[in-house]
Amino acid sequence: MEKLMEILTDLRPDLDFETEDKLIDDKVFDSFDIITAVSEINDAYDINIKVGDLIPENMNSVSAMWELIQKYQ
Repeated sequence: MEKLMEILTDLRPDLDFETEDKLIDDKVFDSFDIITAVSEINDAYDINIKVGDLIPENMNSVSAMWELIQKYQ
């Protein structure tokens, strides 16, 4: 999960990802942030997240993203 936190912090250093749990619902992440994060996650973890998995439930928090990564590994 350390790699995921690094990716997200590099993307948006202004956010506290440890406490944020509504990145999508509260429109904290815009579409560019999502695409960039998914691209970086795919590269870092050597996975290929499908478009159908890009839903708020999978992207609202670090823990949700981590669960998605685990699903693909």
